[in-house]
Amino acid sequence: MRDVGTLLEALPYIREFHGQTVVIKYGGAAMEDSELREEFARDVVLLKYVGLNPIVVHGGGPDITSYMERLGLPVKFVGGLRVSDTDTVEVAKMVLVGKVNKEIVLRLNRHGQSAVGLCGDDGSLFRVSRRSGPDGQDIGFVGAIERVNIDVIAHVASDYIPVIASVGSDRDGHSYNINADEAAGAVAGAMGAYKVIFLTDVPGWLRDPADPQSLIGQATVEEVESSLGSLEGGMRPKLQACMDAIHQGVSAAHILDGRAPHSLLLELFTDAGIGTKIEGAP
Repeated sequence: MRDVGTLLEALPYIREFHGQTVVIKYGGAAMEDSELREEFARDVVLLKYVGLNPIVVHGGGPDITSYMERLGLPVKFVGGLRVSDTDTVEVAKMVLVGKVNKEIVLRLNRHGQSAVGLCGDDGSLFRVSRRSGPDGQDIGFVGAIERVNIDVIAHVASDYIPVIASVGSDRDGHSYNINADEAAGAVAGAMGAYKVIFLTDVPGWLRDPADPQSLIGQATVEEVESSLGSLEGGMRPKLQACMDAIHQGVSAAHILDGRAPHSLLLELFTDAGIGTKIEGAP
């Protein structure tokens, strides 16, 4: 009866979300643990089967760092963004497009839904320009997305699950590393997604980053924007991406603990939900 109750609890959410686009930023521990990788793939396939249109946008920071360290390349972050010279971009592109993207596609295929891997270069999906760090620092070939070619995504999503690696190029063909949170927010906004969901390695947005119990379960746009200037590390680009998506019409953004099994389904299909939810103006 408990299982029946869970299904009945999920029914109104399945009805509400049917036919809606949900963008999922996949990263952190959910990509590193083998069991969590399989559960994520099953969860995304389930979303497709019950009538949602999931789009996966992924990073791969730990893999990039690992390969850079093997090659003796310096690893440096500013405001949660990886400082990227030409060698770093080459490694990032190799790892994200050639390794991580294909592993995700294969898992989704294996669990019953065909997926297609894309990156910002495919069909000119992302047009980017060079960006600076949070305080104007030079952080190298890190791209800010100027435009998302939604026709490419829509064409793929009609029959497949799009899986997008966060790299792209500018008008002159120079390659850029793109923060995956920013890419997910840009895709969600451009596609008019119903929701954008960020999987991370903490319970959500914490008032005190050192205290897992200080979770902010729900926040307004105003609360987030007033706090952005004081934030450091990886939460800053996530919250900025939430704001970017909501300002483009996405109804809600969620930051979830990807270490929790099936966190994606729990947030979408249960009354309690988990993590942090940020809603736009009604």
